Amino acid sequence: MATYRIDTVLRVRSKHRPGQLARLATVIAQEGALIGEITTVHMAEGLSTRDITVETETEAHTERLIAALNNTDGVQVLQVRDRVFDCHQGGKIHSTSRVELKQLGDLRYIYTPGVARVARAIAEEPSRAWDYTSLSRSVGIFTNGSRVLGLGNIGPLASLPVMEGKAVLYDKFAGLSATPILVDTLNADEFIETVIRISKSFGGIHLEDIRIPECFKIENELKRRLNKPVMHDDQHGTAIVTLAAIINACRITGLQLKQSKMGQVGLGAAGSAIARLALAYGVGQVLVTDRSPEAMAPLIEAGAVASDLDSILREADVVVCTTGKVGLIKPEQVRPGQVIFALSNPYPEIDPDVARAAGAAYAADGASINNALAFPGIFKGALLTRSRTIAPQMFVAAAEAIARCAPEGEVVPSQLDPGVHNAVCDAVAQCARELGLENTAVL
Repeated sequence: MATYRIDTVLRVRSKHRPGQLARLATVIAQEGALIGEITTVHMAEGLSTRDITVETETEAHTERLIAALNNTDGVQVLQVRDRVFDCHQGGKIHSTSRVELKQLGDLRYIYTPGVARVARAIAEEPSRAWDYTSLSRSVGIFTNGSRVLGLGNIGPLASLPVMEGKAVLYDKFAGLSATPILVDTLNADEFIETVIRISKSFGGIHLEDIRIPECFKIENELKRRLNKPVMHDDQHGTAIVTLAAIINACRITGLQLKQSKMGQVGLGAAGSAIARLALAYGVGQVLVTDRSPEAMAPLIEAGAVASDLDSILREADVVVCTTGKVGLIKPEQVRPGQVIFALSNPYPEIDPDVARAAGAAYAADGASINNALAFPGIFKGALLTRSRTIAPQMFVAAAEAIARCAPEGEVVPSQLDPGVHNAVCDAVAQCARELGLENTAVL
């Protein structure tokens, strides 16, 4: 199954005559590309100039398409623009002021001499920084770029576009100011010390794209040493949205999740967190398997049951896979009535259509599991209550809120729905209050 990952805008000039646009569409189809938007830019002297957005699988695929168009009678590709690179030109984020600076009096209030009074007040009572600085709306996004998307260890600088994207989502979905911080070390202890030394700059600490096993140590130690919200999104953001999707998939198929068996295949950062959150939610029984016994041990200690792939596919009502192994599950292994989430990207352990044809009651891949549904509202809710941590119960509350927001027949809502992020914020904040996690001390 083709995966179209590249959107390119081709400015194409062609003869203005009947059927020419159809010829262009035919060439694009013959080359295995998809057509998106078509905009007429100019028409004169028997020629038409159009911007045509095409979707291709790879850059080489795009080049083949361009060559085919240029070899078509009466057609010339004038310009090629990559929409992704256009969007990133100059970066995606910019710090702005929340107060006006129009006259000299404004300067006296927001800077010298007036600002000295606020600085003195905070020095005398540090907790006032929460009210008179941006701490209550700020998140630091920390990464060393050691495991970025499916690209692996590409380093902190190459990870910056991803971190900027997270910052955009924080701003648009939760009204929070998020700052990417690139930590140039693969040493977990050095990373931890770096975060701690600059942690006073932020109300919350978002960890991103850090490889295993270092990510576990880093998060656990920062949660132990910092009196503020800390969350590794690759673990818990993925787990939260996955649990929300499972809750709704079970509702759609008539399964009682808390009386069912769930199997987690693959215990990397995301898989381990999914299994732990299923345990926290109260799934009837959680079976786990991984090629690494070291990865399985802490889950078994937490209450999961050691298993293997064949046993999970034979026994589990819900199967979740995060292995990165394309085609791991064969159609004949699917048990009729199962719910299957094959989450590896870009290619799943089994294609959802194949799984359904083999008898699965519900099947999905990783396309619907988007962390953007979770982390903006989670941090907003945690900061709203000045929570001194993000507890597992808050993850469960977030998952249940996301599940409730899904339209009928869907397992998750759109991440562009502002109501989702408000619901997650409210649920997390309420849970933090019920757990007594409000923090009045200095962060």
